[in-house]
Amino acid sequence: MADTDRAAGADDRLAAIWAGLDVAPNGILVWGEDRRLLYVNDRFRKTCDLPASVGMTYDAFVSAMARSHECFLPCEPDAWEREEIADFGVEKQRDYLFATGAVMQVTHAASRVGGMTVTFTDVTAIKRNETALQLAKEAAEATDEAKSRFLRAANHDLRQPLASLKILIYNCIREPVEEHRSDMLHAMGVAVSIMEDLLGALLQIGQLDAGRIQPRITSFQLSQLFERLDIQFRHQAEEKALRLKFVAPRGTIATDRALLERILSNFVANAIRFTEVGGVVVGCRREGKNLRIEVVDTGRGVRPQDRERVFDEFYRATEERRMQKNGLGLGLNIVKRLAELLEHPVRLRSEVGKGSIFSVTVPLGNIWHSEAGREVEISEAVAGEFVGTPVILVEDDDILRETMTQLLRRWGIDVHAAADESEAIRLVEGGVVPQLIVADYNLKTRTGVDVVEGVRQAIGAATPAMIVTADAEPRVLEGIRAAGLPVLVKPVSPPRLRVLMHNLLFEPSLTKLSGR
Repeated sequence: MADTDRAAGADDRLAAIWAGLDVAPNGILVWGEDRRLLYVNDRFRKTCDLPASVGMTYDAFVSAMARSHECFLPCEPDAWEREEIADFGVEKQRDYLFATGAVMQVTHAASRVGGMTVTFTDVTAIKRNETALQLAKEAAEATDEAKSRFLRAANHDLRQPLASLKILIYNCIREPVEEHRSDMLHAMGVAVSIMEDLLGALLQIGQLDAGRIQPRITSFQLSQLFERLDIQFRHQAEEKALRLKFVAPRGTIATDRALLERILSNFVANAIRFTEVGGVVVGCRREGKNLRIEVVDTGRGVRPQDRERVFDEFYRATEERRMQKNGLGLGLNIVKRLAELLEHPVRLRSEVGKGSIFSVTVPLGNIWHSEAGREVEISEAVAGEFVGTPVILVEDDDILRETMTQLLRRWGIDVHAAADESEAIRLVEGGVVPQLIVADYNLKTRTGVDVVEGVRQAIGAATPAMIVTADAEPRVLEGIRAAGLPVLVKPVSPPRLRVLMHNLLFEPSLTKLSGR
Protein backbone atom coordinates (compact mmCIF):
# COMPACT_ATOMS: atom_id res chain seq x y z
CA MET A 1 0.00 0.00 0.00
CA ALA A 2 1.35 3.38 -0.94
CA ASP A 3 2.19 5.89 1.76
CA THR A 4 -0.51 8.20 0.45
CA ASP A 5 -3.13 5.48 0.80
CA ARG A 6 -2.04 4.67 4.35
CA ALA A 7 -2.15 8.35 5.20
CA ALA A 8 -5.63 8.66 3.77
CA GLY A 9 -6.75 5.62 5.74
CA ALA A 10 -5.34 7.06 8.95
CA ASP A 11 -7.13 10.34 8.30
CA ASP A 12 -10.38 8.49 7.74
CA ARG A 13 -10.04 6.60 11.02
CA LEU A 14 -9.13 9.79 12.87
CA ALA A 15 -12.13 11.56 11.35
CA ALA A 16 -14.30 8.67 12.46
CA ILE A 17 -12.95 8.97 16.00
CA TRP A 18 -13.65 12.72 16.06
CA ALA A 19 -17.14 12.14 14.70
CA GLY A 20 -17.77 9.63 17.47
CA LEU A 21 -16.57 12.05 20.12
CA ASP A 22 -18.85 14.77 18.69
CA VAL A 23 -21.91 12.86 19.89
CA ALA A 24 -20.47 12.03 23.30
CA PRO A 25 -22.66 13.27 26.20
CA ASN A 26 -19.84 15.46 27.56
CA GLY A 27 -17.97 18.44 26.17
CA ILE A 28 -14.43 17.38 25.24
CA LEU A 29 -11.26 19.38 24.60
CA VAL A 30 -8.07 17.55 23.53
CA TRP A 31 -4.76 19.38 24.02
CA GLY A 32 -1.44 18.31 22.46
CA GLU A 33 1.89 18.13 24.18
CA ASP A 34 2.64 21.57 22.78
CA ARG A 35 -0.40 22.86 24.84
CA ARG A 36 -2.33 23.62 21.64
CA LEU A 37 -5.95 22.57 21.14
CA LEU A 38 -6.21 19.59 18.78
CA TYR A 39 -9.91 18.93 18.99
CA VAL A 40 -13.16 20.37 20.43
CA ASN A 41 -16.36 18.35 20.09
CA ASP A 42 -19.83 19.54 19.20
CA ARG A 43 -21.22 18.92 22.69
CA PHE A 44 -18.78 21.47 24.14
CA ARG A 45 -19.84 24.11 21.62
CA LYS A 46 -23.53 23.49 22.39
CA THR A 47 -23.26 23.53 26.18
CA CYS A 48 -20.40 25.92 26.98
CA ASP A 49 -20.30 29.47 25.70
CA LEU A 50 -16.50 29.64 25.93
CA PRO A 51 -14.03 30.53 23.17
CA ALA A 52 -12.30 27.39 21.96
CA SER A 53 -10.82 26.93 18.49
CA VAL A 54 -8.39 24.34 17.16
CA GLY A 55 -4.83 25.63 17.33
CA MET A 56 -5.30 28.03 20.26
CA THR A 57 -2.99 27.57 23.22
CA TYR A 58 -4.16 26.22 26.55
CA ASP A 59 -2.93 29.39 28.26
CA ALA A 60 -5.07 31.54 25.93
CA PHE A 61 -8.12 29.36 26.58
CA VAL A 62 -7.66 29.59 30.35
CA SER A 63 -7.20 33.36 30.16
CA ALA A 64 -10.36 33.74 28.05
CA MET A 65 -12.33 31.55 30.44
CA ALA A 66 -11.11 33.53 33.46
CA ARG A 67 -12.46 36.75 31.97
CA SER A 68 -15.55 35.47 30.21
CA HIS A 69 -17.92 35.88 33.22
CA GLU A 70 -19.58 32.71 31.99
CA CYS A 71 -18.85 30.81 35.19
CA PHE A 72 -18.17 31.49 38.85
CA LEU A 73 -14.52 30.90 39.71
CA PRO A 74 -13.43 29.62 43.12
CA CYS A 75 -10.97 32.53 43.57
CA GLU A 76 -9.83 35.76 41.94
CA PRO A 77 -9.51 35.40 38.11
CA ASP A 78 -5.75 36.11 38.05
CA ALA A 79 -5.01 33.60 40.77
CA TRP A 80 -7.26 30.99 39.17
CA GLU A 81 -5.60 31.57 35.78
CA ARG A 82 -2.11 31.08 37.22
CA GLU A 83 -3.15 27.92 39.01
CA GLU A 84 -4.83 26.40 35.93
CA ILE A 85 -1.89 27.18 33.62
CA ALA A 86 0.53 25.66 36.13
CA ASP A 87 -1.64 22.52 36.43
CA PHE A 88 -1.58 21.61 32.72
CA GLY A 89 -1.34 17.81 32.57
CA VAL A 90 -2.26 17.44 36.24
CA GLU A 91 -5.24 15.19 36.82
CA LYS A 92 -7.96 16.95 38.84
CA GLN A 93 -11.66 17.60 38.97
CA ARG A 94 -13.70 20.64 40.02
CA ASP A 95 -17.35 21.80 39.76
CA TYR A 96 -18.20 25.21 38.23
CA LEU A 97 -21.52 27.04 38.36
CA PHE A 98 -22.19 28.64 34.97
CA ALA A 99 -24.20 31.80 34.34
CA THR A 100 -26.92 29.68 32.75
CA GLY A 101 -27.50 27.99 36.11
CA ALA A 102 -25.89 24.77 34.97
CA VAL A 103 -23.26 23.07 37.11
CA MET A 104 -20.37 21.66 35.06
CA GLN A 105 -17.92 19.15 36.40
CA VAL A 106 -14.58 19.86 34.67
CA THR A 107 -12.14 16.93 34.65
CA HIS A 108 -8.48 17.09 33.60
CA ALA A 109 -6.85 13.84 32.43
CA ALA A 110 -3.23 13.66 31.23
CA SER A 111 -2.58 11.78 27.96
CA ARG A 112 0.28 9.30 27.34
CA VAL A 113 2.00 11.67 24.87
CA GLY A 114 2.20 14.67 27.20
CA GLY A 115 -1.06 16.30 26.27
CA MET A 116 -4.32 16.57 28.23
CA THR A 117 -8.02 15.92 27.73
CA VAL A 118 -10.53 18.17 29.49
CA THR A 119 -14.16 17.06 29.78
CA PHE A 120 -17.16 19.19 30.75
CA THR A 121 -19.99 17.11 32.32
CA ASP A 122 -23.36 18.64 33.14
CA VAL A 123 -24.09 17.56 36.74
CA THR A 124 -26.84 20.11 37.41
CA ALA A 125 -29.51 17.51 38.18
CA ILE A 126 -27.15 15.55 40.41
CA LYS A 127 -26.18 18.64 42.38
CA ARG A 128 -29.79 19.71 42.79
CA ASN A 129 -30.67 16.27 44.07
CA GLU A 130 -27.71 16.36 46.44
CA THR A 131 -28.82 19.77 47.72
CA ALA A 132 -32.39 18.61 48.15
CA LEU A 133 -31.23 15.49 49.95
CA GLN A 134 -28.98 17.53 52.22
CA LEU A 135 -31.81 19.90 53.08
CA ALA A 136 -34.12 16.97 53.70
CA LYS A 137 -31.46 15.33 55.88
CA GLU A 138 -31.00 18.50 57.91
CA ALA A 139 -34.77 18.91 58.26
CA ALA A 140 -35.13 15.27 59.36
CA GLU A 141 -32.33 15.68 61.90
CA ALA A 142 -33.95 18.85 63.22
CA THR A 143 -37.30 17.05 63.46
CA ASP A 144 -35.70 14.10 65.25
CA GLU A 145 -34.00 16.43 67.70
CA ALA A 146 -37.24 18.32 68.33
CA LYS A 147 -39.12 15.04 68.76
CA SER A 148 -36.51 13.72 71.18
CA ARG A 149 -36.62 16.93 73.17
CA PHE A 150 -40.41 16.81 73.12
CA LEU A 151 -40.52 13.20 74.34
CA ARG A 152 -37.96 13.86 77.06
CA ALA A 153 -40.04 16.77 78.33
CA ALA A 154 -43.29 14.77 78.04
CA ASN A 155 -41.74 11.86 79.90
CA HIS A 156 -40.63 14.18 82.69
CA ASP A 157 -43.99 15.92 83.02
CA LEU A 158 -45.92 12.66 82.87
CA ARG A 159 -43.80 10.98 85.54
CA GLN A 160 -44.32 13.76 88.07
CA PRO A 161 -48.08 13.27 88.65
CA LEU A 162 -47.60 9.51 88.24
CA ALA A 163 -45.04 9.47 91.04
CA SER A 164 -47.35 11.56 93.21
CA LEU A 165 -50.20 9.19 92.47
CA LYS A 166 -48.21 6.12 93.50
CA ILE A 167 -47.23 7.69 96.82
CA LEU A 168 -50.77 8.88 97.48
CA ILE A 169 -52.19 5.42 96.80
CA TYR A 170 -49.65 3.84 99.14
CA ASN A 171 -50.41 6.34 101.89
CA CYS A 172 -54.15 6.25 101.35
CA ILE A 173 -54.29 2.47 101.85
CA ARG A 174 -52.68 2.85 105.30
CA GLU A 175 -54.38 6.08 106.39
CA PRO A 176 -56.90 5.40 109.20
CA VAL A 177 -58.28 8.95 109.45
CA GLU A 178 -61.19 9.47 107.09
CA GLU A 179 -60.53 13.21 106.69
CA HIS A 180 -56.94 12.58 105.65
CA ARG A 181 -58.03 9.87 103.23
CA SER A 182 -60.45 12.34 101.67
CA ASP A 183 -57.65 14.88 101.20
CA MET A 184 -55.48 12.23 99.60
CA LEU A 185 -58.25 11.17 97.24
CA HIS A 186 -58.69 14.78 96.22
CA ALA A 187 -54.95 15.06 95.53
CA MET A 188 -55.12 11.84 93.52
CA GLY A 189 -57.92 13.33 91.45
CA VAL A 190 -55.78 16.39 90.74
CA ALA A 191 -52.84 14.20 89.68
CA VAL A 192 -55.07 12.20 87.34
CA SER A 193 -56.53 15.37 85.84
CA ILE A 194 -53.00 16.66 85.15
CA MET A 195 -52.11 13.41 83.39
CA GLU A 196 -55.37 13.59 81.44
CA ASP A 197 -54.65 17.15 80.33
CA LEU A 198 -51.11 16.21 79.31
CA LEU A 199 -52.23 13.20 77.29
CA GLY A 200 -54.91 15.29 75.62
CA ALA A 201 -52.39 17.97 74.72
CA LEU A 202 -49.94 15.38 73.40
CA LEU A 203 -52.70 13.90 71.27
CA GLN A 204 -53.54 17.31 69.82
CA ILE A 205 -49.90 18.02 69.02
CA GLY A 206 -49.50 14.57 67.49
CA GLN A 207 -52.51 15.16 65.25
CA LEU A 208 -51.19 18.56 64.23
CA ASP A 209 -47.74 17.16 63.44
CA ALA A 210 -49.28 14.34 61.43
CA GLY A 211 -51.34 16.81 59.40
CA ARG A 212 -54.54 15.10 60.46
CA ILE A 213 -56.30 18.30 61.45
CA GLN A 214 -57.75 20.10 58.48
CA PRO A 215 -59.39 23.50 59.04
CA ARG A 216 -63.05 23.85 58.14
CA ILE A 217 -63.57 27.52 57.44
CA THR A 218 -67.05 28.90 58.05
CA SER A 219 -68.55 32.29 58.84
CA PHE A 220 -70.07 32.61 62.29
CA GLN A 221 -70.80 35.13 65.00
CA LEU A 222 -68.04 35.45 67.56
CA SER A 223 -70.61 36.10 70.30
CA GLN A 224 -71.59 32.41 70.19
CA LEU A 225 -68.03 31.36 70.88
CA PHE A 226 -67.64 33.96 73.64
CA GLU A 227 -70.74 32.61 75.39
CA ARG A 228 -69.23 29.15 75.45
CA LEU A 229 -65.92 30.41 76.80
CA ASP A 230 -67.77 32.40 79.46
CA ILE A 231 -69.55 29.25 80.64
CA GLN A 232 -66.31 27.29 80.57
CA PHE A 233 -64.18 29.74 82.57
CA ARG A 234 -66.65 31.72 84.71
CA HIS A 235 -66.35 29.32 87.63
CA GLN A 236 -62.53 29.34 87.57
CA ALA A 237 -62.42 33.13 87.55
CA GLU A 238 -64.90 33.38 90.43
CA GLU A 239 -62.84 30.94 92.50
CA LYS A 240 -59.94 33.42 92.29
CA ALA A 241 -62.23 36.44 92.76
CA LEU A 242 -61.28 37.71 89.30
CA ARG A 243 -63.48 39.69 86.93
CA LEU A 244 -64.05 37.90 83.63
CA LYS A 245 -65.66 39.94 80.87
CA PHE A 246 -66.35 39.15 77.23
CA VAL A 247 -67.09 42.02 74.86
CA ALA A 248 -68.44 40.49 71.68
CA PRO A 249 -68.46 42.48 68.44
CA ARG A 250 -71.24 42.61 65.90
CA GLY A 251 -70.87 40.83 62.61
CA THR A 252 -69.15 37.58 61.74
CA ILE A 253 -65.68 36.15 61.27
CA ALA A 254 -64.44 33.51 58.83
CA THR A 255 -62.30 30.76 60.31
CA ASP A 256 -62.49 27.28 61.81
CA ARG A 257 -64.66 27.75 64.86
CA ALA A 258 -63.45 24.74 66.85
CA LEU A 259 -59.76 25.49 66.27
CA LEU A 260 -60.24 29.18 67.12
CA GLU A 261 -62.02 28.15 70.31
CA ARG A 262 -58.99 26.04 71.27
CA ILE A 263 -56.73 29.05 70.70
CA LEU A 264 -58.88 31.40 72.77
CA SER A 265 -59.53 28.85 75.53
CA ASN A 266 -55.77 28.46 75.94
CA PHE A 267 -55.37 32.24 76.11
CA VAL A 268 -58.15 32.62 78.71
CA ALA A 269 -56.96 29.65 80.78
CA ASN A 270 -53.46 31.12 80.93
CA ALA A 271 -54.77 34.58 81.76
CA ILE A 272 -56.77 33.25 84.72
CA ARG A 273 -53.92 30.99 85.86
CA PHE A 274 -51.38 33.80 86.00
CA THR A 275 -53.60 36.60 87.29
CA GLU A 276 -54.02 36.99 91.04
CA VAL A 277 -55.69 40.40 91.26
CA GLY A 278 -57.97 42.27 88.86
CA GLY A 279 -59.45 40.40 85.96
CA VAL A 280 -59.48 39.25 82.39
CA VAL A 281 -61.21 40.98 79.47
CA VAL A 282 -61.75 39.36 76.07
CA GLY A 283 -62.51 41.90 73.35
CA CYS A 284 -61.87 42.77 69.73
CA ARG A 285 -60.37 45.48 67.57
CA ARG A 286 -61.01 45.85 63.85
CA GLU A 287 -57.94 45.95 61.56
CA GLY A 288 -59.08 46.62 58.00
CA LYS A 289 -60.63 43.39 56.73
CA ASN A 290 -59.55 41.51 59.86
CA LEU A 291 -60.54 41.35 63.49
CA ARG A 292 -57.95 41.17 66.26
CA ILE A 293 -59.28 39.20 69.22
CA GLU A 294 -57.48 40.18 72.41
CA VAL A 295 -57.31 38.50 75.81
CA VAL A 296 -56.20 41.17 78.27
CA ASP A 297 -55.21 40.31 81.83
CA THR A 298 -53.88 42.17 84.86
CA GLY A 299 -51.45 39.41 85.77
CA ARG A 300 -47.77 39.63 86.47
CA GLY A 301 -46.77 39.88 82.80
CA VAL A 302 -44.13 38.10 80.74
CA ARG A 303 -40.47 39.08 80.86
CA PRO A 304 -38.98 40.22 77.53
CA GLN A 305 -36.59 37.24 77.43
CA ASP A 306 -39.52 34.83 77.79
CA ARG A 307 -41.88 36.35 75.21
CA GLU A 308 -40.68 34.28 72.27
CA ARG A 309 -40.06 31.11 74.20
CA VAL A 310 -43.47 30.95 75.89
CA PHE A 311 -44.74 29.49 72.61
CA ASP A 312 -42.19 26.64 72.73
CA GLU A 313 -43.38 23.24 73.82
CA PHE A 314 -43.07 22.50 77.54
CA TYR A 315 -41.53 25.93 78.13
CA ARG A 316 -42.31 27.52 81.46
CA ALA A 317 -40.67 30.63 82.77
CA THR A 318 -38.35 30.23 85.73
CA GLU A 319 -40.76 32.01 88.05
CA GLU A 320 -43.61 29.81 86.89
CA ARG A 321 -41.64 26.66 87.68
CA ARG A 322 -40.62 28.09 91.04
CA MET A 323 -44.24 28.80 91.92
CA GLN A 324 -45.23 25.26 90.85
CA LYS A 325 -48.07 26.39 88.62
CA ASN A 326 -50.09 23.54 87.15
CA GLY A 327 -49.50 24.53 83.53
CA LEU A 328 -47.99 21.89 81.27
CA GLY A 329 -46.17 24.29 79.01
CA LEU A 330 -48.08 22.98 76.01
CA GLY A 331 -51.06 25.32 75.72
CA LEU A 332 -49.31 28.17 73.95
CA ASN A 333 -47.38 25.73 71.77
CA ILE A 334 -50.71 24.30 70.62
CA VAL A 335 -51.88 27.88 70.02
CA LYS A 336 -48.82 28.52 67.86
CA ARG A 337 -49.34 25.36 65.80
CA LEU A 338 -53.07 26.00 65.34
CA ALA A 339 -52.47 29.63 64.38
CA GLU A 340 -49.89 28.53 61.79
CA LEU A 341 -52.37 25.98 60.45
CA LEU A 342 -55.06 28.67 60.15
CA GLU A 343 -52.55 31.33 59.02
CA HIS A 344 -53.80 33.65 61.77
CA PRO A 345 -51.11 35.94 63.28
CA VAL A 346 -50.65 35.60 67.04
CA ARG A 347 -49.14 38.41 69.09
CA LEU A 348 -48.07 39.00 72.65
CA ARG A 349 -47.68 42.36 74.34
CA SER A 350 -46.77 42.40 77.97
CA GLU A 351 -45.45 44.55 80.76
CA VAL A 352 -44.00 42.93 83.84
CA GLY A 353 -46.12 43.69 86.88
CA LYS A 354 -49.03 45.09 84.86
CA GLY A 355 -50.32 42.31 82.64
CA SER A 356 -50.34 40.81 79.16
CA ILE A 357 -52.34 40.95 75.96
CA PHE A 358 -52.40 37.79 73.85
CA SER A 359 -54.16 38.25 70.53
CA VAL A 360 -55.04 36.38 67.36
CA THR A 361 -56.11 38.10 64.15
CA VAL A 362 -58.83 36.49 62.03
CA PRO A 363 -60.55 37.52 58.77
CA LEU A 364 -63.96 39.11 58.93
CA GLY A 365 -66.76 36.95 57.49
CA ASN A 366 -69.85 37.47 55.43
CA ILE A 367 -72.89 37.74 57.66
CA TRP A 368 -75.09 36.20 54.95
CA HIS A 369 -72.93 33.06 55.06
CA SER A 370 -72.90 32.75 58.87
CA GLU A 371 -74.05 29.61 60.63
CA ALA A 372 -76.02 31.18 63.44
CA GLY A 373 -76.95 28.88 66.28
CA ARG A 374 -74.91 25.90 65.08
CA GLU A 375 -73.41 24.78 68.35
CA VAL A 376 -71.01 21.90 68.42
CA GLU A 377 -68.78 21.33 71.34
CA ILE A 378 -69.38 20.67 74.94
CA SER A 379 -69.20 23.03 77.87
CA GLU A 380 -69.22 22.63 81.63
CA ALA A 381 -72.68 22.58 83.24
CA VAL A 382 -74.40 21.88 86.55
CA ALA A 383 -75.51 18.53 87.96
CA GLY A 384 -78.68 17.32 89.60
CA GLU A 385 -80.92 17.25 86.55
CA PHE A 386 -80.59 13.57 85.66
CA VAL A 387 -82.20 12.05 88.72
CA GLY A 388 -84.26 9.01 87.74
CA THR A 389 -83.33 9.22 84.06
CA PRO A 390 -83.15 5.69 82.58
CA VAL A 391 -79.99 5.16 80.54
CA ILE A 392 -78.70 2.07 78.76
CA LEU A 393 -74.91 1.82 78.93
CA VAL A 394 -73.20 -0.60 76.49
CA GLU A 395 -69.55 -1.27 77.34
CA ASP A 396 -67.73 -4.59 76.89
CA ASP A 397 -64.85 -3.76 79.25
CA ASP A 398 -65.92 -4.96 82.69
CA ILE A 399 -63.91 -2.38 84.65
CA LEU A 400 -64.95 0.55 82.49
CA ARG A 401 -68.57 -0.59 82.54
CA GLU A 402 -68.50 -0.69 86.33
CA THR A 403 -66.76 2.68 86.76
CA MET A 404 -69.09 4.36 84.26
CA THR A 405 -72.08 2.85 86.03
CA GLN A 406 -70.86 4.21 89.36
CA LEU A 407 -70.27 7.64 87.87
CA LEU A 408 -73.71 7.82 86.27
CA ARG A 409 -75.42 6.58 89.40
CA ARG A 410 -73.74 9.34 91.41
CA TRP A 411 -75.61 11.74 89.18
CA GLY A 412 -78.86 10.00 90.08
CA ILE A 413 -79.19 8.19 86.76
CA ASP A 414 -81.07 4.91 86.54
CA VAL A 415 -78.28 2.94 84.80
CA HIS A 416 -78.93 -0.31 82.92
CA ALA A 417 -75.54 -1.68 81.93
CA ALA A 418 -74.97 -4.21 79.15
CA ALA A 419 -71.83 -5.84 77.77
CA ASP A 420 -73.10 -6.11 74.19
CA GLU A 421 -76.01 -5.50 71.86
CA SER A 422 -77.92 -8.67 72.77
CA GLU A 423 -77.86 -7.80 76.50
CA ALA A 424 -79.01 -4.28 75.74
CA ILE A 425 -81.90 -5.54 73.63
CA ARG A 426 -82.91 -7.98 76.36
CA LEU A 427 -83.06 -5.02 78.75
CA VAL A 428 -85.46 -3.29 76.39
CA GLU A 429 -87.52 -6.46 75.96
CA GLY A 430 -87.63 -6.70 79.77
CA GLY A 431 -89.34 -3.35 80.03
CA VAL A 432 -86.52 -0.81 80.20
CA VAL A 433 -87.41 2.30 78.21
CA PRO A 434 -84.22 4.38 78.15
CA GLN A 435 -84.18 8.09 77.51
CA LEU A 436 -80.54 7.89 76.47
CA ILE A 437 -78.12 5.28 75.06
CA VAL A 438 -74.40 5.51 75.81
CA ALA A 439 -72.32 3.03 73.80
CA ASP A 440 -68.64 2.25 73.45
CA TYR A 441 -67.53 2.24 69.79
CA ASN A 442 -65.04 -0.62 69.69
CA LEU A 443 -67.19 -3.48 70.98
CA LYS A 444 -66.08 -7.07 70.40
CA THR A 445 -68.44 -7.97 67.57
CA ARG A 446 -70.23 -4.77 66.58
CA THR A 447 -69.47 -1.09 66.55
CA GLY A 448 -71.25 1.22 68.93
CA VAL A 449 -73.01 2.80 65.96
CA ASP A 450 -74.46 -0.60 65.01
CA VAL A 451 -75.53 -1.27 68.59
CA VAL A 452 -77.30 2.07 68.88
CA GLU A 453 -79.21 1.30 65.70
CA GLY A 454 -80.15 -2.17 66.98
CA VAL A 455 -81.34 -0.89 70.36
CA ARG A 456 -83.32 1.90 68.74
CA GLN A 457 -85.09 -0.65 66.53
CA ALA A 458 -85.93 -2.70 69.62
CA ILE A 459 -87.30 0.40 71.34
CA GLY A 460 -89.15 1.54 68.25
CA ALA A 461 -87.95 5.13 68.60
CA ALA A 462 -84.93 7.28 67.77
CA THR A 463 -83.81 7.50 71.38
CA PRO A 464 -81.01 10.04 71.93
CA ALA A 465 -77.62 8.33 71.89
CA MET A 466 -73.91 9.04 72.09
CA ILE A 467 -70.69 7.17 71.44
CA VAL A 468 -67.56 7.06 73.59
CA THR A 469 -64.36 5.73 72.09
CA ALA A 470 -60.63 5.46 72.71
CA ASP A 471 -60.03 5.53 68.96
CA ALA A 472 -59.14 9.13 68.14
CA GLU A 473 -58.51 8.40 64.46
CA PRO A 474 -60.17 11.30 62.58
CA ARG A 475 -61.64 8.91 60.00
CA VAL A 476 -63.39 6.95 62.78
CA LEU A 477 -64.70 10.09 64.47
CA GLU A 478 -65.98 11.43 61.15
CA GLY A 479 -67.76 8.12 60.52
CA ILE A 480 -69.51 8.27 63.90
CA ARG A 481 -70.60 11.85 63.36
CA ALA A 482 -71.71 11.04 59.85
CA ALA A 483 -74.09 8.51 61.44
CA GLY A 484 -75.66 11.41 63.34
CA LEU A 485 -74.18 10.51 66.72
CA PRO A 486 -72.14 12.81 68.98
CA VAL A 487 -68.89 11.32 70.25
CA LEU A 488 -66.54 11.76 73.18
CA VAL A 489 -62.95 10.49 73.13
CA LYS A 490 -61.68 8.50 76.11
CA PRO A 491 -60.60 9.23 78.74
CA VAL A 492 -63.96 10.91 79.02
CA SER A 493 -64.04 13.99 81.19
CA PRO A 494 -67.05 13.73 83.55
CA PRO A 495 -67.96 17.43 83.06
CA ARG A 496 -67.92 17.01 79.28
CA LEU A 497 -69.98 13.84 79.55
CA ARG A 498 -72.47 15.62 81.79
CA VAL A 499 -72.84 18.56 79.43
CA LEU A 500 -73.33 16.35 76.39
CA MET A 501 -75.95 14.32 78.25
CA HIS A 502 -77.68 17.53 79.27
CA ASN A 503 -77.77 18.72 75.69
CA LEU A 504 -79.03 15.39 74.34
CA LEU A 505 -81.79 15.12 76.95
CA PHE A 506 -82.89 18.71 77.38
CA GLU A 507 -81.44 20.87 74.60
CA PRO A 508 -81.02 18.62 71.57
CA SER A 509 -80.57 21.63 69.26
CA LEU A 510 -77.18 22.21 70.90
CA THR A 511 -75.88 18.83 69.77
CA LYS A 512 -76.14 19.52 66.08
CA LEU A 513 -72.92 18.34 64.64
CA SER A 514 -70.42 20.43 62.80
CA GLY A 515 -68.68 17.53 61.10
CA ARG A 516 -65.60 17.82 63.30
